[in-house]
Amino acid sequence: MADAAGAMRRTLTALTARLAADSIPGAVILKECAITGQLSLRGNLESAALAQAAIGCGLPSEPNRVAISGDLAALWLGPDEWLLTMPIERLPALAATLAAAFAGRRAAITDVSAARTILLLEGPKAREVLMKGCSLDLHPDHFKPGHCAQTNLARTHIILRQLDPAPSYHLYVRPSYAEYLASWLVDAMAEYRIR
Repeated sequence: MADAAGAMRRTLTALTARLAADSIPGAVILKECAITGQLSLRGNLESAALAQAAIGCGLPSEPNRVAISGDLAALWLGPDEWLLTMPIERLPALAATLAAAFAGRRAAITDVSAARTILLLEGPKAREVLMKGCSLDLHPDHFKPGHCAQTNLARTHIILRQLDPAPSYHLYVRPSYAEYLASWLVDAMAEYRIR
């Protein structure tokens, strides 16, 4: 299993590197992000208050929002579910802190770092590329920095997070679909890369 994941990552890295070499500067850029620590936190609103006290980052209570504190981001995925992302080296300590905070309570903390690859799509035409295969209303009045959503892109389930107004996006996708989605994005980007 580890060899298959490693081979997929090498293929995806080669694909995005080739794309970067062929791209017009500033048009649309696709990159694979470094491995990121990801913790799934499930629980009720009381759990959210405990988590905030334990990690120093408020968990968003409004649907499809992101809370950020330094290098930690908390994405709202459901009424009782958040995805916490952080540098991979911070994950063990953060997981231990949360486990201690929730001891004896009804909550679940699960390391899901291997469950999703993160792609970065950025540039002035990034929104247009996404609109080719996503049914969300991505107009800047409706989906903006600090927003996230679970959706489908090119028939692939993703978590979409807008990072800034440029626009730049993180696309969280299962590793087994990452190469397919990257290839689809390369094709969708073609018209914006013609010199």
